[in-house]
Amino acid sequence: MREPSMDLQEIKNKIINLKGRDIEMAVNQGRKKILKYQGVIEDTYPSVFVVRVRNKPNTEKMSCSYTDVLCGDVKIAIKK
Repeated sequence: MREPSMDLQEIKNKIINLKGRDIEMAVNQGRKKILKYQGVIEDTYPSVFVVRVRNKPNTEKMSCSYTDVLCGDVKIAIKK
């Protein structure tokens, strides 16, 4: 197991600061299946955050936990 480069509180603070900004998100669903989304971080809660997805017609919102970001299953980048 690798050592995390950030702790959970740092990740929460960074995601809270991204609230309302356009992001690109890659979600690792296992077996080499990575789904990419574009959207906006809409809400943040103590354990999860909610993303309003723009580029997938069947998915309006999705929630992710901060631990998914910590483990590397969810990667977030600011959309340019």
